[in-house]
Formats: sequence, structure tokens, C-alpha cells
Amino acid sequence: MKKIISTLTLGISVFAFSQIGLGGTQTQNNWTFGGYAGLGTGSGGTSIYVTPKVGYKVSENFELGAAGNFTWNNNSYFNSTMIGVGPYANYYFARTAYISGMFQEYFINYRNRYNNLNTKNNESVLYLGGGYMQRLGDRAYMQIGAMYNVLYDKNKSVFGSGFVPQVGVVFGL
Repeated sequence: MKKIISTLTLGISVFAFSQIGLGGTQTQNNWTFGGYAGLGTGSGGTSIYVTPKVGYKVSENFELGAAGNFTWNNNSYFNSTMIGVGPYANYYFARTAYISGMFQEYFINYRNRYNNLNTKNNESVLYLGGGYMQRLGDRAYMQIGAMYNVLYDKNKSVFGSGFVPQVGVVFGL
């Protein structure tokens, strides 16, 4: 539980820092901050995920960066924790649309509640996709899009699908 609270606190801190900038004002540099967060409930379980991102604008429309991911699932059948890390690249079209690529290496710890079997494994993913952007304020945008894991194999993956919808916020563009 301490890991979950620490991760959520870190994610909120990154979002807050990037929103107010240094000294309470927006900074005018090439660094970007943002990510995705979510909470899900249903089918007798709970799911939490946080995906912070830090990037650097190589040019006005091209961004390179690193993304992390923490996902925790708990229900009456299983409990799992996934931590992912890797690089990403975004290309922006007139700040109204974007295309994106992101590689993540996931480290997965899974516990089956029926037989108390613990499993640890890794999975590599390569997400490609894009979406729409909506300005929220000075250098802040909401991103709505989707990505697909081109390495997805339904017979080997721990993920239920290769498709991932996204809604997130990025500061510093």
C-alpha cells in the first residue's frame, strides 16, 4: 500500500509542479510534463494506474521523452502489480493532432488467489497511435487518442488486448 501511495504522490507532484512552473509562473523552456492516471472498479475489483511522462521538445513539433507506468489490480481472483518504463516520441500537427510511439518494458508480479501461485515475468510492448489535442490553457493540452501494441500476441501477453484508449494532459507544449 505504501508503494501505491508513494507512486500516486509522485504523479500528483509532477502534475502540480509542471502546472505552476518555477516560482508560480509558467516556465518558457523545452521541457514537457504530463501523463495519464486512472481508477477503475467493477467485477468485485479495483484497478489503479499512473503513467507520468517527461519529455523534451527537440523542435516545435517533435518531442522525445521517457514514460513510466505503475498499474495495480486487485479482485477476488488475482492481484497484480506492473511497473513499466521506456522512451516515447510524439509528433504534433498544428497543436490539434499528434502521432505517437512508445516502447515499454513491463515487470509484472501476478498472484492467483485460487492456488496462491505467484508469477513474475516481463513483457515488452511497442505502442503506435495518435489522437486529437485540445488546448486547456497557456502551453497545456488535453490529449485524446488511442494506441495499439504492435508486439501484442494474445497467446503470450498478460494484457487482454493490444488496443489502449488514452485521455491525458501535457504541460509545456
